[in-house]
Amino acid sequence: MHYSEACTYLNELQFFKIKLGLEAVSNLLRKLGSPHTTFPTVHLAGTNGKGSVGATLLSLLSHNGYKVGFYSSPHLSSVRERFCINGEPIDRHSFAELATTIRDTLGTQHITYFEFTTALAFLWFQQQGVDIAIIETGLGGRLDATNVITPLVSVITTIDLDHQEYLGNTLTQIAGEKAGIIKNTVPVLSGVQDHTAQQVIKATCLQKQSPLYTLGVDFTCQSITPTVFTYTGINGVQFKELHSALQGKHQQTNTCLALATAELLQQNGFHLAEEKIAEALQKTSWPGRMETVVSGDGQDKRHFLLDGAHNEAGIQALNYTLQDSFNGKKIILIWGSMADKDLGPAWLALLEKVSVIVLTQAETTRSATAEQLEERVPKHYHSKVRCKTEVDSALGYAAAHTTPEDLILIAGSLYLVGKTRELLLGKNTL
Repeated sequence: MHYSEACTYLNELQFFKIKLGLEAVSNLLRKLGSPHTTFPTVHLAGTNGKGSVGATLLSLLSHNGYKVGFYSSPHLSSVRERFCINGEPIDRHSFAELATTIRDTLGTQHITYFEFTTALAFLWFQQQGVDIAIIETGLGGRLDATNVITPLVSVITTIDLDHQEYLGNTLTQIAGEKAGIIKNTVPVLSGVQDHTAQQVIKATCLQKQSPLYTLGVDFTCQSITPTVFTYTGINGVQFKELHSALQGKHQQTNTCLALATAELLQQNGFHLAEEKIAEALQKTSWPGRMETVVSGDGQDKRHFLLDGAHNEAGIQALNYTLQDSFNGKKIILIWGSMADKDLGPAWLALLEKVSVIVLTQAETTRSATAEQLEERVPKHYHSKVRCKTEVDSALGYAAAHTTPEDLILIAGSLYLVGKTRELLLGKNTL
């Protein structure tokens, strides 16, 4: 297959519904020679923060000379973003070649989109001879397609309500699914703060005889400003006044989880030079997550904040960041989200903070229309609602009704953020 044919083939797999379970992907990987067993890994699960932890860990390891694979999801503009080595996405030729190999190996067997991309990631990382790969779960953990690996370290970032139709309606149930990535004797790092969820993780670690290191107990993060913090590690090592390139206090927690992971990896021979840590943190990049973009110049200059916040915990973190870093600014919100997404108290608090609410539709079959979203906005906010079906129209409206001193906030869906980045940055290079 050529690249375009491979993309078409992969997109057609989206007609197969999400199917949690390991049988199909295990059978496929066995036919492919079990590529996932040929390199060391770190496994990331959690409701929010997986990508930020992964991107930070990638920066820490790559700045110390390691060849690091990173498999993440979803993507912003191109599926190739899901497969990166030291920050560079897979090239079109390799993508098409590996997709062809997987298709031919499958024959008449049907698998899901995520199972396909997971197999492709493992094959590419094996082919490229990575020193280590950071593997992010797609949904849950226990039955996620990535849960075929036995990592050096398992990381559970946060546990909140999300994807209840697949993972359960309580934090206990969701924690049980996330804790499914815990393997016998493999150390676990937890950033989970909810007491009920913590107990599930502790019990699983005890059962699996897996050492558990918990944020706030075994390693700590002390915030100094929204972008400066002090890290005290598992072994008592302390780094004062570290600067994170990722915006928002919640990103300090994610950064500390990555630092703690790096500490544990050193026990497996992945050594990090202390003098390179600060530089690696300042150069960490994770597009579409609290990302600031400036477009235009002079009177045409506009400031944008792009964030893929789409669930209660993510929107709450966004609210905190607006309070810490953008308090007093006039904010126009451009919002688009999935039709099945719960919009709770944090979303209502966000609506209260903004001057204008521009509702639009991300370009996916699961996206709510602007009119459907308007029905979910409380009536006392309707006077500041504008509906724009097309994303470019929403951006145009926001730009025409703001000044260079104002902030245009785009949130609700990573697909919406990806489309916005393409429009603002002028091209999709992927």
